[in-house]
Amino acid sequence: MTTTTTPTRAGRREWIGLAVLALPCVVYAMDLTVLNLALPAIAADLQPSAAQQLWIIDVYGFLVAGFLITMGTLGDRIGRRRLLMIGAAAFAAASVAAAYADSAGMLVAMRALLGVAGATLAPSTMSLIRNMFHDEQQRQFAIGVWVSSFSVGSAVGPLVGGAMLQYFAWGSVFLLAVPVMVLLLVLGPRLLPEYRDPHAGRLDLPSVALSLAAVLTVIYALKRMAEHGASPAGAVLLAAGVAIGAAFVRRQGRISYPLLDLRLFRLAVFRAALSAYGLSCLAMFGCYIFITQYLQLVLGLSPLVAGVATVPWALGFVAGSMLAPGWARRWGGGQVLVRGLAAAAAGMALLMLADTRHALAWTVAGMVVMSLGMAPVFTIGTEMIITSAPPERAGAASAIAETSSEFCGALGIALFGSLGTVLYRSTLAAAVPEAGEQALSTLGGAVAAAQAAPGPAGELLLAAARAAFTDALQWTAGVGAVLVLAASLIAARILRGGTAAAQPG
Repeated sequence: MTTTTTPTRAGRREWIGLAVLALPCVVYAMDLTVLNLALPAIAADLQPSAAQQLWIIDVYGFLVAGFLITMGTLGDRIGRRRLLMIGAAAFAAASVAAAYADSAGMLVAMRALLGVAGATLAPSTMSLIRNMFHDEQQRQFAIGVWVSSFSVGSAVGPLVGGAMLQYFAWGSVFLLAVPVMVLLLVLGPRLLPEYRDPHAGRLDLPSVALSLAAVLTVIYALKRMAEHGASPAGAVLLAAGVAIGAAFVRRQGRISYPLLDLRLFRLAVFRAALSAYGLSCLAMFGCYIFITQYLQLVLGLSPLVAGVATVPWALGFVAGSMLAPGWARRWGGGQVLVRGLAAAAAGMALLMLADTRHALAWTVAGMVVMSLGMAPVFTIGTEMIITSAPPERAGAASAIAETSSEFCGALGIALFGSLGTVLYRSTLAAAVPEAGEQALSTLGGAVAAAQAAPGPAGELLLAAARAAFTDALQWTAGVGAVLVLAASLIAARILRGGTAAAQPG
């Protein structure tokens, strides 16, 4: 006779602990957005060179991506709560130092430290949720809150940052993180459980170096290609990063305690969820870079109004994340992935109506449908990823998911950005053969060129540039819809035959 054990349900302590875990995720997302608002003031005060200004923007995201896998495995080894506390303390200290930086070099260094500290947050918080919520329905809801916290941070970041810059110096945008991290340091040890792998081996430093080098090289190459187009230098960098990544993977198969547990990829549920997660990020990031420009430079919205127009996008993520557990109970986790991806594809298809009379309404509707479809993919997909892994490797599994997000987001920006640029240039050159390189390079350049051109010539150039950019948006949205629909079919095929995670809960 077999007996089944009902998982222990979380109580008030765990739910308060979840709120504590959500706060640093909000800050993490805000830190990715608020800096752009402060750049003019930073440039006027510190007078960075062009290269320093790029590094001020980029180094945070680069090092977050580069250290995610390492931090996920390190948390499994030394304790996830301990790593989170160390990361929170480092994040607070680096935020204060960045706020009072007196040189561009110091600000770059502090942004780099913020990136390393930030890499501890996502895998630690996600894997702690795995240990705090054992009931499947409660865990799915908790992960929905976790996903929503990133959406909320992205949405309120520009609003809060803009308000701070209205009344205070640029350093204030960094100080926003300090009280949140202090609160985490005070409440974390009281509310969050500690968990580590009791059989963890030593952290393999050569693997750490290979992982960091591979991630940084590939993401830098993709970013370079997105900004400057395909070039021999970019191709060499990309090939070098892939080669280093291959060496990293080979090493993981030979050591006893790898950073990347290759056995996870043998699990159908893990592969399906990771594929859905990664391809969703690729398409979403690729389309979003065109949406923000379209709202301001084509529809003529002010930055504030354009920001308000993207709020429904964030609210759609919050709503989709909260509804996902109920959908999973009704249809099963696997079906939520498949149907969520199909809905996201429909949202991207709506963006193809952006040149109609009600362009703004269709654009906002497309963003809302897309976010309502993507949010369950991230929520249920994340839950499937971390629960398909052994509990002692939950940190490493969550780090794989986050690294996939960073990689695919960068790849989406590079691929879709390059495609959109080619479409924009060819369409504008055909419509206005005399358009100069400034107008052909970017829509912003075309707006500036049109303002400098005399009367009708400027109006003609501006209208043609806006039409060309709208065409580029429509085509990239169409490609994104096809890609996400393909991801839905891939997930369905991997899960075909039925798995525990794909059945109704």
